[in-house]
Amino acid sequence: MSLTPVSGPARELHEALRAWTTAPSAEPLVVRTSGSTGEPKDVVLSRRALLASAEATATRLGGQGQWLLALPPHHVAGLQVLLRSVLAGTPPVLADDHPDLPAAVAALQPRVRRYASLVPTQLQRMLANDRDRAALAAFDAVLVGGAASRPELLRRAREAGVAVVTTYGMSETCGGCVYDGVPLDGVGVRIGADGRVHLMGPVLFDGYAGRPDLTDEVLRDGELRTPDLGRLDDDGRLEVLGRADEVVLSGGVNVSLPAVEQRIREHPDVADVAVVGVDDPEWGTRVVAVVVGGASDLDELRDFVGARLPRSWAPRQLRVVDALPLLESGKVDRMALRRSA
Repeated sequence: MSLTPVSGPARELHEALRAWTTAPSAEPLVVRTSGSTGEPKDVVLSRRALLASAEATATRLGGQGQWLLALPPHHVAGLQVLLRSVLAGTPPVLADDHPDLPAAVAALQPRVRRYASLVPTQLQRMLANDRDRAALAAFDAVLVGGAASRPELLRRAREAGVAVVTTYGMSETCGGCVYDGVPLDGVGVRIGADGRVHLMGPVLFDGYAGRPDLTDEVLRDGELRTPDLGRLDDDGRLEVLGRADEVVLSGGVNVSLPAVEQRIREHPDVADVAVVGVDDPEWGTRVVAVVVGGASDLDELRDFVGARLPRSWAPRQLRVVDALPLLESGKVDRMALRRSA
């Protein structure tokens, strides 16, 4: 078990965090990123930043409560579940200790607020199971983050009585710091001239361990320049449009991979999809659609995309798979998809 970087069994980490939060002084923790789109980095998080995040979450959700841990504890989302549990004085219920979600929910204490944190893939699978879907409705809030959630998925969850709260953030912000488009208390958001989301406030990391060069690229004047593009709507809510590096140049045309992915999700025969760009001698970057489901005709899929988006954005390659590869954090392993395309 270690806190630099964070690793080890959930129960041991929970106890270590309890001691860490109350020690007269405490060295920062180090969380290793999942590396879903590139090289993993070691993110240095101070006690001040982590506590600010955990306390702001409790305020936003309406008070402390008991948490279900259904995420790896060494990633920031799972780590925050453990830290919030320490601050609440309630032991987390570990999903891995129980045969299914209903059994885990039954282990939660009565008469306390109930919270869970999931990634969209977990939510999708739970909604497909009648007993899991009913169990999810027992939570006062189900945080969903780590990747973009499809509007249709959120609609289904809310229709089933699940109190989903979408979260946006990253390891560098101690996890989610914008809930349902609204920053947590103390967090600031602005959109830079290049369209990127900038974040401010006490939840920001100290830097990347051993990589001052990478730190200087993203952390300047108290602002974190994220890799994400975004906009603020008329009510000031943040809408994340996708990563800046998910706009690729293909055949001389800028193609938004998230927009293509979202369009393909609307295809009636597609259960899931990821769209990636890979190097190509003819196109510069070849747009590849990796789909789960029955859509197996490239020309038909190109027509479907071209009916809503520019035809030049339509994928040049189609791969049909049984399931998308996932990292331990629950995110799609886009590096693996690029390697296999």
